[in-house]
Amino acid sequence: EGKSIEDILKNLEMNNTGVRNNGGGYYNHCLFWEVMSPNGGGSPSGELANAIEKSFGSFDEFKSKFSSGAGTRFGSGWAWLCAHSNGDLEICSSANQDNPLMPGIGCGGAPILGLDVWEHAYYLNYQNRRPDYVNAFFSVINWDAVSNKYTSSID
Repeated sequence: EGKSIEDILKNLEMNNTGVRNNGGGYYNHCLFWEVMSPNGGGSPSGELANAIEKSFGSFDEFKSKFSSGAGTRFGSGWAWLCAHSNGDLEICSSANQDNPLMPGIGCGGAPILGLDVWEHAYYLNYQNRRPDYVNAFFSVINWDAVSNKYTSSID
């Protein structure tokens, strides 16, 4: 009681499946909807654009690696772009409703962009064509929201 969802997930006892699944799902979907906009798309600018270029070499290489992370997640899960406190970026994926805030997931940093790759997220429009869904996601990313998350997660 009185803790943020981020604090709860960072200190989660991973055997607590109720909080792990429901708390994770709540956090993941909140971030997912926050980083999308019908006026999204394009590419990031400013500090985030610089960090993407530093971490991945180019925006196109970032898109390729993020798409690969989303496309190769077996079964249900999420693809993430995470920011470390030093400004470096990392792409990873997690199963089910797990996320990089949780202990022992294998991702690092603060999630600043997340993509739901559960089949229910794309099946009606894309059937089993997850790569098409992932590609379409880039046209709705609200890069201003992602940039704000990036800025607030670095020292």
